[in-house]
Amino acid sequence: MTSPDPTKLPDPWQDLHALLASLDAEIERVYADRGIEGVRPRFAYPLIRLAHTGPLTIRELAESLHRSHSAVSQTVAAMRREDLVTSEPGPDARTRRIDLTARARALVPFLEAEWRATHEAVAELDGELPYAMTAVVEDVRRALESRSMRRRIEDNLAEPPR
Repeated sequence: MTSPDPTKLPDPWQDLHALLASLDAEIERVYADRGIEGVRPRFAYPLIRLAHTGPLTIRELAESLHRSHSAVSQTVAAMRREDLVTSEPGPDARTRRIDLTARARALVPFLEAEWRATHEAVAELDGELPYAMTAVVEDVRRALESRSMRRRIEDNLAEPPR
């Protein structure tokens, strides 16, 4: 006998993922309206950072952005495909230094302006909501500090017999 398919239940993450995807799509439309092709919203943070720091290894860039090495490595690969960054051998054979291309350097002033406008839009939105998104995020973070998601999952996990 098989158990019922748990994925048939509503996904509690679906609305959050859909909202984030929708917000990213709106930012992409801002880019497209200005004829900026091949630039995704997730590129703005590392491109702006590289413009201010100069070349960094993927590890250095990940640490400066508070992102995982894996996530930044994937983003750098995508940016490389769009001719936004180059990579040169780093201080040792295992590392590569990431730098901006001329195309990326030309986009940085707009990306900085969009970054600031996006932050202003989030603050505006927070002011219109009965409970600000930024406050929700902080409250969730605090709740998870007192009891981690892992602990919460393990406390609710009914493992099948082996």
